[in-house]
Amino acid sequence: MWQRIQTLYLAVSAVLMTVLLFGDAFSYNEAGGIEYVRYLQLQKPWFGILLGILAALIVLALVSFKVRILQMRLSVVSALVSLGAEAWLGYLYFTAPEGIVFRWTAIFPFVIAVLNLLAARGCYQDQLMVEAAYHIRNRRRR
Repeated sequence: MWQRIQTLYLAVSAVLMTVLLFGDAFSYNEAGGIEYVRYLQLQKPWFGILLGILAALIVLALVSFKVRILQMRLSVVSALVSLGAEAWLGYLYFTAPEGIVFRWTAIFPFVIAVLNLLAARGCYQDQLMVEAAYHIRNRRRR
């Protein structure tokens, strides 16, 4: 499992997803200097649900290492969902009211998407290698 590069990509993606899920992408500063963290999950609960779905997809892709096609498809779907989360964050960035401070964790969905696409590419290369070995093995038996 850990010998394959896509497992490493998915593990790093899971760590970033955990930081984003339990951290904050931006916070809200009031005039009195009081900072409200976790603004995104509290004020926008659908984003928290989207992050939960994305975390489940990444974990499923990580543990489905024996079924390469499923792992590849889950990686692509989770990359698309994380790009959707990044688009949502971009929309919130441009429509944010005064006092919203974005943190550096707001770019995590984009990084997660890149890592998941790299993992999908690694799954695809492994599948091609297994199919080539299968065809070579079958030719020798004839």
